[in-house]
Order: sequence, then structure tokens, then C-alpha cells
Amino acid sequence: MTTILGLSGSLRRGSFNAGLLRAAAELAPQGTTIEIGSIRDVPLYDGDLEARDGIPPAVASLQARLKAADGLLLVTPEYNNGIPGVFKNAIDWMSRGEGLGHFVAKPVAVIGASPGGFGTIMAQNHWLPVLRTLRCAVWAEGRLLVSRASGLFDANADLTDEKSRAALSDFIAGFASSLSARQV
Repeated sequence: MTTILGLSGSLRRGSFNAGLLRAAAELAPQGTTIEIGSIRDVPLYDGDLEARDGIPPAVASLQARLKAADGLLLVTPEYNNGIPGVFKNAIDWMSRGEGLGHFVAKPVAVIGASPGGFGTIMAQNHWLPVLRTLRCAVWAEGRLLVSRASGLFDANADLTDEKSRAALSDFIAGFASSLSARQV
């Protein structure tokens, strides 16, 4: 069984990216599970807090889930042509202490949805230096940019567009296949 930890970089209840992550979990191929994690309870990084209290429980939980996972799927919104601060903050916290070692050589794929016409191309590109610094194994054999998302999701932020669902299914199957090949 292949396990992927999936994280959405949006806190909004009606987030297209949370909906994209849910769809990815639904469309994961047989033998692959996408476990949806949450960054909602991760506090803003504060070195004084870390020195006083250590790693917050929400972060420790994400670190443990990352360690146990075969791969990581980042589902990123794009804010002002870049990475959402709340998402970067969560990854920064997750890399603290022993957490940094959980990123090293971990296969990571990045996707995202945006109401704009270019999808999340800038945010996805901005993740690359971060993932290189963490020494992740960035999976670059596929790319998924969901643009004009407002017409592809329903009122519950569920991905309903069949063309987008098919592209997502292919992307997740490719990423999962690459993880399975690493396990052999």
C-alpha cells in the first residue's frame, strides 16, 4: 500500500484547493491512499514559542504523518503570484527539529487550483527553491494547473469538471506509480 500525505494550503472552507485535494483522494488508484492532513491548527512560527514549549502538537502530528508517508502532495493556492504565507509557515514548522529529516529524499508533487487563467504556475514555481532546500525529491514528470476554477467546482467546492478530474486522476496515478517503483 502506498500512502501519500496531502496538504491544502488554504484555510478557507470553500477552498478550491481543499476540493482539489479531496478529489485527488477520491481518484487515487487502487493500492494508494491519500491521507488528508490539515494546517489549520499550526501556529505562526515563533522561535521563542519553540524554545519555551517545543514543537506544537499540530506540527508534531504532521511531522509523524510525513515520516510515515511514502510521498507528499502539496495542493497550493496562489496569492499575489506566490506561495500562501500560511502554507509556507506550516512547512517551515514541519521542518523544525527532527522534522527536517522527514523531508530529505521524500517524493513531493505540487498541484493547485486558481480562479485565474494561469492556474497556480507562479506558486508552484515558488515552491521549488523551498523543496530543494529541504532536499525533497520533487516529482516533475507531470504538472497540474487548474485554471478558471470557479467554473469547475460546485457550491461545496467539489471538483465536478470531468476533464479536470481526468487530468487529476492521470497526475495522481503517475505520482503513485513513481512511489511504487521506489518501494521495489
